[in-house]
Amino acid sequence: MSTHPTPPRGGEPAIRVRGVEKSYQDLHVLRGVDLDVAPGSIFALLGSNGAGKTTMVRILSTLLKPDAGTAVVQGHDVVTSPVEVRESISLTGQFAAVDEILSGRENLVLVARLRHLPDPGRIADDLLARFSLTDAGSRRVATYSGGMRRRLDIAMSLVGQPAVLFLDEPTTGLDPEARLEVWQVIQGLARQGTTVLLTTQYLDEAEQLADRIAILHQGRIIANGTLAELKALLPPATVEYVEKQPTLEEIFLALVGTTAGTATASTSEHHESGKDQS
Repeated sequence: MSTHPTPPRGGEPAIRVRGVEKSYQDLHVLRGVDLDVAPGSIFALLGSNGAGKTTMVRILSTLLKPDAGTAVVQGHDVVTSPVEVRESISLTGQFAAVDEILSGRENLVLVARLRHLPDPGRIADDLLARFSLTDAGSRRVATYSGGMRRRLDIAMSLVGQPAVLFLDEPTTGLDPEARLEVWQVIQGLARQGTTVLLTTQYLDEAEQLADRIAILHQGRIIANGTLAELKALLPPATVEYVEKQPTLEEIFLALVGTTAGTATASTSEHHESGKDQS
């Protein structure tokens, strides 16, 4: 089984978004989002609850249509070529979509059969080994730890070798040890050529994982760059002539503001959460 996804055509970005807007009646969730994601990179979409992160992922994965703008994944437009987009992506949501009654191996075999892939048993065994779950493969998922369930969930997303993986809040609710396990999995995927777009509200997660970070605030990208480029946005503080580099948390709070737009973000979060559950 190959672990090297097919790159997009003609050296294009794996993901290109231009002017994407999305509203629910009078609530403007996305207000003209632009971003590019390079093939084989980890791109973090960072923002508070209600900033529009999940809405952006749902548009990119063809679950929602934008009101305006364009979004292209692996060279395919999400509106005009949704089938081709779905064939090249996988989505892991905020909660692990695993069957607790089945074993880990049975979950993987089931997904491979649903995708009509040949030799689902071999595919399952390969992924169990890749995610260090071989010893637990025959156990019911109900006995798994949170980190093991999340690793299995991501493994299930990789059945069929998608070129692009969307991870929506991949470590929400996990303990520190489990978070580190998932971080290692994500870093390994990028090394093997998978393009990863993850949404997170954890600043240290974006700082540790991402090649590039975009800060989404009130439906707009207000900063986009490498960690070094984002640090350069703020002048370094000095203490006794020792240069102090700003942390990502300081950059985020300086750009977003600690109180600005709280009511708007809260309302957006409530509405966006309701949409995701519908």
